[in-house]
Amino acid sequence: MPSAIEMPSRIEPCLLDAIPLDLADLVAELTAAAERLTGRLHPQTAASLAELVRVMNCYYSNLIEGHHTKPRDIERALADELDSEERQRNLQLEARAHIRVQRQVDRMHAQGTLPEPASADFLGWLHREFYREAPEAMLWIEQDERRFRMEPGAFRSLSTQDVVVGRHVPPGSAHVAAFMRHFEQRYRLVSLGKGGRIVAMAAAHHRLNYIHPFPDGNGRVSRLMSHAMGLAAGIGAAGLWSVSRGLARGLQSRREYKQMMDHADSPRQGDLDGRGNLSQKALAEFIQWFLRVCLDQVEFMAGLFEFDRLASRLKHYGESRSMRPEAFHILERVLLQGEMPRGEAERITGLKERSARSVLAALVNDGILRSATPKGPVSLHFGGDAVDILFPRLFAEG
Repeated sequence: MPSAIEMPSRIEPCLLDAIPLDLADLVAELTAAAERLTGRLHPQTAASLAELVRVMNCYYSNLIEGHHTKPRDIERALADELDSEERQRNLQLEARAHIRVQRQVDRMHAQGTLPEPASADFLGWLHREFYREAPEAMLWIEQDERRFRMEPGAFRSLSTQDVVVGRHVPPGSAHVAAFMRHFEQRYRLVSLGKGGRIVAMAAAHHRLNYIHPFPDGNGRVSRLMSHAMGLAAGIGAAGLWSVSRGLARGLQSRREYKQMMDHADSPRQGDLDGRGNLSQKALAEFIQWFLRVCLDQVEFMAGLFEFDRLASRLKHYGESRSMRPEAFHILERVLLQGEMPRGEAERITGLKERSARSVLAALVNDGILRSATPKGPVSLHFGGDAVDILFPRLFAEG
């Protein structure tokens, strides 16, 4: 029989016995803020901005791992323009994989096919998909004097895969499967109300990292899981905000994420601290911090993407690129309608056909507008040059 430290009850409490009033207020505030975030944007415009947020999410997730991959390098990776230097190329491959997987998660949610985000099968899929295109060298793990190959999507199962994470000693590899079965049952969203799902998103983030089920890649999987749980809990706001940016930056300090994760590892502190192995008070404080980080990010993105301000910045963008004043009329119309048939350029700009087509072509050649086909409708595209001018604070560390 396994010792107490190797039994799944070691991660209890997984949830709070009751949601305190201040936490319930925070959940309500976060829910309302997420609903407002998408309120004034056309779905097509929101989809264009969500693609930008995926790049941002990837950038900050990499930053948490100590990998500073510049936004333009991520863009190049998405265009299959990979660096010749091995380390930089591997960072680009990681970034591309992260965005590809998040895009698949977003698509599943939109189609109503997103599985339980905390299920063992889904987490294994996240890990397997993330490493699907990884070069062989990235799958080999070196710890102390051990070296072994990680199988994408597979939980730790052999004694050679036991790990130590800072001061924390996760469950032994032979017991990970049992821990994950317990984890899956405790964080099933289908049995929870909306408020409970939001609280579970925060708690599950810590407990998954506490188990550390994979030899490597646990941080990335946990952040993708949190993204999926946010969508399932109804606060995903069409992908217009990023939990990774908040975790990387914290509320006051970039050290907060590591400090709060370590704090939530605390053992139970006496009879008034819940009935589990770990501290219920520390878990409640972690949940409070995590959800405040989420709210901070939702409010930041709402200010950044607020319709009137975005229109003003688009006007400034056209001026900074020495475009004709009529270019803004096209940008504003696309912002409002999500996309615009090319044939409307003449009517919207008030110019003659040839001049209107020239203005539209300049916007497409610039990259701020794009279309799926040469003659198809145009929609907004937020590439590197546009981001530098429209959203200069988005990649603040860059």
